[in-house]
Parts: sequence; structure tokens; C-alpha cells
Amino acid sequence: MLDRGYMDFARLHTLTQACAFFVTRARVEAQFYRRRSHPVDPSTGVRSDQTIALTGPKTSRRYPDPLRRIHYFDAERDLRLIFLTNNFPLPALVIAQLYRARWRVELFFRWIKQHLRIKAFYATSENAVKIQVWFAVSMYELVAILKKRLALDLSLYTILQILSTSVFEKTAIREGLFDIHSQPSAATPGIQLPMFNL
Repeated sequence: MLDRGYMDFARLHTLTQACAFFVTRARVEAQFYRRRSHPVDPSTGVRSDQTIALTGPKTSRRYPDPLRRIHYFDAERDLRLIFLTNNFPLPALVIAQLYRARWRVELFFRWIKQHLRIKAFYATSENAVKIQVWFAVSMYELVAILKKRLALDLSLYTILQILSTSVFEKTAIREGLFDIHSQPSAATPGIQLPMFNL
């Protein structure tokens, strides 16, 4: 799945030659001519399914093969979406659903950025980065399991903050997390010495 902001027809053609398929949003200004139209069921949201060829001076040279252009209307979000793909066997609705699933992947990566708080990598080789990301994901999952097992009302972020500040303390995890809401008992006035009534 590719975003239309990063559309590079030469790269897409390389994917096609490598026997991989792609789904991307089409740009409005893309020049093409329709070779053939395929029947569609408008009740699914698919408005058109066409085989096209690019006609732009650069795009036709960079991607000389036929493409599939699918026009889809997303009723939930009131959006008209146009997809380009090199996959001809899959039904048009499946292509639209594949692109929609891409958003879940993007949301997952956005979640990683917001919640895992990886400020810097200690090493930058591919293996080192994978180890650090997987370690952060594993820690987050352990905290989620802890939250569920202890039936805590605290957010995962709050639990992580508490654990990070008390990592070297000998307090039991259960006590450290449950005592967060407990208020200190009011001191007995008779025990305190008056400061201003001397």
C-alpha cells in the first residue's frame, strides 16, 4: 500500500516487474485513457473498475504497462477514492478494503511513536533498531497484561510513568500501583508543634 504523496511510477513499475502488486491512491491530475471498463455492483461502493494506460509524457514512459483504476465511494466517511493497482484478478471491493486496512497499519505506527517513547536509538544497525523496538513493544505488552490482571483503572501511560520512577525501589508492584490513589492520613493536630503561635 502506497500513499499518493510518494507515488513514483518508475518504482511502481519495478514492483510490477518483481511480480509484486501494489495499491495506491491516484492523483487527480494523472493523465490516462480508458482501455476497458469492467462491470461493478454499485451497492458495494465501487463506482467504476477500468483498465487504463497512462498518457502523460513522463508517466507513460515510467510505467508503460496497463493499470487498473478503481473508483470507490466510502459512505461512512463521505469520501470518493480512486485507486490504482497492478492487480487484475482480485475483485474491486477487495482492492478498496486492502487500502482501507493500510490505515490500521499507519495507526499502529503512530501509536508506536506516541506510546513507546523511543527517544533515541543506542545503535542504528538494522538488527539493533529491531531489538530496541521489539523490547519497547514487549515492555508495553507486559504493562498491559499487568493492568488487566490487577484490574487497574490507571492508563497504561500512568502505569509506565509510575514504574519508571520506582524501578530501583523494593516496593511490590501491586503496592506501588494501588497506593497511587490513597491519600495520606491527616496528621493529628496535637502532635504538631505550632509554628506561628509562639
